[in-house]
Parts: sequence; C-alpha cells; structure tokens
Amino acid sequence: MGSPVHRVSMGDTWSRQVHPDIESERHMQSFCVEELTNILDGGAQNTALRRRVESIIHSDPELSLKDNYFMTQNERYEAAIKKKFHIQMLAQRLGWSEDSRELYYANRSLSGDLGLALQFVFQKALRSLGSEEQIAKWEPLCNKLQILATYAQTELGHGTYLQGLETEATYDAATQEFVVHSPTLTAIKWWPGDLGRSATHALVQAQLICSGAQQGMHAFIVPIRSLEDHSPLPGITVGDIGPKMDFDHSDNGFLQLDHVRIPRENMLSRFAQVLPDGTYIKLGTAKSNYLSMVVVRVDMLSNEVIPLLQKACVIAIRYSVIRHQSRLRPSDPEAKVLDYQTQQQKLFPPLAKAYAFHFVAKSLLEFFHRSYSSILDRDFRLLPELHALSAGMKALVSDFCVQGAELCRRACGGHGYSKLSGLPSLVTRVTASCTYEGENTVLYLQTARFLVKSYLQAQESTSQKSLPQSVAYLTAPDLAKCPAQNVADFLHPELYTTAWAHVAARLIKDSVHHLQTLMQSGADRHEAWNQTTVIHLQAAKLRPSQRHPPAVSNVRST
Repeated sequence: MGSPVHRVSMGDTWSRQVHPDIESERHMQSFCVEELTNILDGGAQNTALRRRVESIIHSDPELSLKDNYFMTQNERYEAAIKKKFHIQMLAQRLGWSEDSRELYYANRSLSGDLGLALQFVFQKALRSLGSEEQIAKWEPLCNKLQILATYAQTELGHGTYLQGLETEATYDAATQEFVVHSPTLTAIKWWPGDLGRSATHALVQAQLICSGAQQGMHAFIVPIRSLEDHSPLPGITVGDIGPKMDFDHSDNGFLQLDHVRIPRENMLSRFAQVLPDGTYIKLGTAKSNYLSMVVVRVDMLSNEVIPLLQKACVIAIRYSVIRHQSRLRPSDPEAKVLDYQTQQQKLFPPLAKAYAFHFVAKSLLEFFHRSYSSILDRDFRLLPELHALSAGMKALVSDFCVQGAELCRRACGGHGYSKLSGLPSLVTRVTASCTYEGENTVLYLQTARFLVKSYLQAQESTSQKSLPQSVAYLTAPDLAKCPAQNVADFLHPELYTTAWAHVAARLIKDSVHHLQTLMQSGADRHEAWNQTTVIHLQAAKLRPSQRHPPAVSNVRST
C-alpha cells in the first residue's frame, strides 16, 4: 500500500470565512448594498424569501455540492437525480408550489445541478401548444413525477433548421393513431437532455402527414419507456450520446422510432387538430408551433445564461481583491490585483454587462407575458416581434456572456484553470447556450429578416400599419450630427440610446441597400440574401430597441 493521497477539500469552515480584504472593500461602498440587492431580487420580500430558501438548501446534507468535482459522470448523474427527488419531497413538505419562487430559488442555489431539467421544457411546451384538456391530463403527471418527460426536437441531421426535421408522424384514420417514424439515420433525435436514461415520455417534434399531405412540424407526446420496468417500448431505440464538454449530470440521449403508434389525442392541439377522419384544421399561423421555443429562449436568459456571467464576475472580482501580486511602488507591500487598471479593464465591462443584461431580461420577460396571453387566445399580431426579440436577445446575450465568463476565468490566472474555482464549468456551460435553443448566427439572421421587413415598411409612405414599438426608431429623422451641445449632455442616457438607434438604422439601411442592389442586378432574392448575410448579421447585432433600451435607462429608473 502506498501513502494516502490527500485531496483538496471543499466547504470547510475556513473557506466560508470572509477575508479581511473583502471586508475592507465593502466598507468603502458608495451605495446601499441591501437596496441594490432588493432591486435585483424584485423587492425586499423576495430578498428575504431567497435567503430563507438558500439557508434551507445549504443546511441540507442531501443537497451538498462539495464533492461534485470529484465525481465520475455516472456519479454526477445519479446525484442530480437524487437531488431532484429530494427537492420534490422537500417542496411537498414545505408547501412550495410547482411554479413558486421558493422552487426557483432552490434550483438557483444548486447551480442547476438537478436532474430531469427537460421536464420543465416539456411542461412549457405543453402549456404553449396543448389544449386545456391535454394540459389537465399530462401536467399533474409531470408535477408528481409519475412520468418523466423530455423535449425531443434536434436530430442528428438537423438542429436550428426546423423545417428540415425528418421525423414523420403519419395519421392512420382506420385506427385513429399517428405512426411516428425515423425514416433515415439522420432523423434520429439527438441531444435531448434526460433522454439517455431517464425519460419515460418525449414530446417529439415531427412532420405531420395526414390525408396524403405534409402539414409541417407539430408536437406529439410519445411514450418511450415502460412505466413498469423502465425498459424501452416496442419500436423504440434509445440511449446516451456519450461525453460532452459539460453537463455531466445530464443524460443527453438519442431516440430512433420504428413505426411507433400513438393515439390521435397525443398530438398537441391548441393551434392545429386532426379530426378522426383525417381532416386537418389549422387554428394558428405557420409559426405558432414555434411558440414553445420562444418560451424557452425568454426563460433561459434569466434562469440559465445571465446567472453564469454573474457568478463568474463575483468569483473573479472577489479573487482579485484577496490576491496580492507585485508592487505599485518599490516601497509598497504587494498590491491587490484589482488595484491594477488592466485587471479593472478586464472585469468591470463584464460586470456592467451582467447588470444591464439582468434588466434587459426583465424587460423582455414583461413583454413576453403581455404577448403570451394574446397568442394563446390566437391573436398572433405580436408573435413576429416577440420571436425577433427573443431570438436576437438570446444570441446577443449568450455571446457576450461567453466572452465575459472567459475573461473572468483568465483574469484569475492559474487558479482560474482549476475546476475548484468554479470558473471552467461556468465557461463551458454558458458556451453551450450559444447552440441550444437555436444556433446564434441563425438567430441573428432571423432577427435581421424582421429588421429588413420593418425597414421596408417604414419607407412605405402609404403604409397604414404602424411599426412594432421595438423598431419605431426606424421612422426617426436621420441625425446629421451628434445632438450633444456640451459635456453635461453626455450624462443623459437618452443621448446614447438615440446615438445607437442612429447607428443601427444606418446599418439596416445599408444592408437593405446591398440586398436591393443585388436583386436589381439580376440575382434572385434567395441568392441576394445569402450574399448579404454578413451585413445583415452586423445590423442585427447592433440593433437597439425602444421597447428595450435598458442598459442605461432601465437601470437609472430603478
């Protein structure tokens, strides 16, 4: 036997003590920290509630995260599942409802290391696309964990391009069933979380075929594992896709369907129905079945993406306060790393973005709630704007959060390379957000299409239709020069939103000009669009929003 191997321990008493350098920095604050905390939490009552929940979670040994970094992938998965069921029992005992703030704070305090995360996505899609009868049937089963559900959209051959999905659901009027099938290798569902080992049901996005005609993508609830022994059901081939950059606790999987039959009632039918005789009835627009993706994109900014940048900033800035390195003057003691201007240049912009993004996401969520109820009532007038905003903001915010988290990691030197700093996992997790729920470049271009359409509408003097509020700046007069008259004018946030609106409008104008020039020279509109996508991309990235000008004005108003 060799000498025992000593391992770095996590969560010891000494590591929870506040360092004197942090205490001294906090005493130099120029604002009330508690007041700012209340603003970020949405009120003093929410702050108090969050702290109570965090105290419960952190004092529960069943929910400890201290050994996470030393676990194998299988151990991480099993621990995350156990925590999910433990949280469920805890919520029942304490009276926390399914959509309560208590559960939200509990999940947040566990850094997302809970199993069965796609159950939430399944339920969001169910509420968005399902009829009231379907919601009443399936949601209680989810809430009680009597079924374990996932959302199966991405395939081996197609991701963001939803129209290219190959999985088919063909209606058989003789039996009043859908036959769900993967006709090719590339039609295999690939990547859905909880699919590899956990899920008993999947909400499968498939091309509907009825009465001999293709009706586009629709959502179908497909049982995939037995509720008796958890074995795959007939016609189902399912498993784990293997190691990933992160999310070791999640069993991302694959699903191949071989003529699997499901009842007619298993097609979500808020916006479309198939009658017993195979008649197809459309109750929404062609885009209404994408609503579930919009819901998830809006939610993920506040709950998944932005918190990762916030945590990275906290870790890096606290580290920079207690880490001493070199001297500012030969006779001085070693200085705090944060005292160096180069360190401030690295860390303060991501910190500022973290605050700005918090209020951007809050503003987007408020607009979403105003729009969502109308859309569920089949009023789709706000859906194009909501789609463009959610796509553009998801892409922009996740891009900046990846850059900011990596800056924070590098700002901590060698310690930032250690998993125990928490920074590598923050970087790899936020990196995934640039791909899931839509690859960012594609999402920028979807926003760009909305901008081009809005710009052309703004140029039509005969148009009786007003522009959506988020692009109302396209009708503003073109500024000949900066409107600031003196230095004091630069202290007004409106100056910056006006300036950025001017820049964005000019970029959109240029992108439309290039597009129209190519079309006038003989290129068809598809080729012209492809030849100008780089210009459209830049215009989409710089687009301001009068619905969301918030980086400065929303923060100031609080």
